[in-house]
Amino acid sequence: MRDQEPAPDHTSRRLSTRETAELLGVKPETVYAYVSRGQLSSRRDPGGRGSTFDAPEVEALARRNKRESSGSSSSDRDLSVRTRLTLIDKDRYYFRGVDATELAARHSYEEVAEWLWTGTLRPGVTFTAPKASVAAARRSVNALPEHSDPVDRLRVAAIAAATADPLRFDLSEDTVLGTARTLIPTLVAALPTHSPHHRDEGPLAQRLWARLTVRIPDEASLRALDTALGLLVDHDLAASTLAVRVAASARAHPYAAVSAGLGVLEGPLHGAASGLAHRMLLDVLDEGDAAPVVADELRAGRRVPGLGHRLYPGEDPRARALFALLKEMPQAAPALAAAHDVVTTTARHTPLHANVDLALAVFTVASGMGASAGETIFAVARTAGWIAHALEEYSERPLRMRPSGTYVGERPPQSLPE
Repeated sequence: MRDQEPAPDHTSRRLSTRETAELLGVKPETVYAYVSRGQLSSRRDPGGRGSTFDAPEVEALARRNKRESSGSSSSDRDLSVRTRLTLIDKDRYYFRGVDATELAARHSYEEVAEWLWTGTLRPGVTFTAPKASVAAARRSVNALPEHSDPVDRLRVAAIAAATADPLRFDLSEDTVLGTARTLIPTLVAALPTHSPHHRDEGPLAQRLWARLTVRIPDEASLRALDTALGLLVDHDLAASTLAVRVAASARAHPYAAVSAGLGVLEGPLHGAASGLAHRMLLDVLDEGDAAPVVADELRAGRRVPGLGHRLYPGEDPRARALFALLKEMPQAAPALAAAHDVVTTTARHTPLHANVDLALAVFTVASGMGASAGETIFAVARTAGWIAHALEEYSERPLRMRPSGTYVGERPPQSLPE
């Protein structure tokens, strides 16, 4: 038995596709997209080749779209976050108005972090981890499987340190700054050490070095690591930083906010990029030529790691600053040559510049570090920036990072599922 055709409704005016598109302010093909989503119903015109649409239904959709459009503009204003921390302008970036590459070149990571947090330089400042926090973090990290990634260890260490801090829910500025100054060295101290001669005191770069390689560092290597940490402190609203601000908007304590950032950082499109570049450089060194390695990357449908950055039309300033220091490390010469080969090989067809992930990869390869070392450096460095953004967000209206969803599913009422 055939379903009965709906009786024509002579009380409702029908609109053509063109008229419907004009009323909605969209292209005709978008009208049919509304139909496919169930947001609009159509009826085939018996006397023509097109479809017709119920005028009141179209007008209701137009009103709804207008409300959602005005609502989204308000949401967009919230998501365009006002910040006093980092400005990216063409091929340079600034921390509180100061050139970030110059700041990182002249000051230690701890001093750069203090500048970002407070706008005040504290020459010679060092961060110290409380024994209780380190003990809690190490117990938790040591319980993880041996093959755990460094970011897994850092995330577990952050939560374990939180349990040892009874003031973690105090979100006043002074308390959060105190948390920042103890959490970062706690994260470093919780990582397994590769050197029997390590000490959990002195500059943070020196303490981190022992967690990344068995080699004994020279002055140029430690300077490169310390500068890399300072360069990577913050970079506007990267994906991990946005996650931190969302957590802080909900008034999550700093340890939880940092954990949110670490969770996003672990994605292959964010913090793990330097590890991909590290492996690529090792392959280039083994092959003695970048051409077959680049070809393999492209054949596999992957982008060549370590090249290009959507925020910089030219060279990444962080890469430029770090490459300058790497040239002062004699052991970095082979990895530097491999990186240059990758850039020139790719530039035959696509003029992409090296980014900081490639510079980090040169450093980690030259220093005898593993492929995950760049991600560890990135995570430790960026923790300071995350806390700076959390501090800013704590002073804003709570839960403001709450955009409205635009529902595009089946329109109700629908029948209950069988």
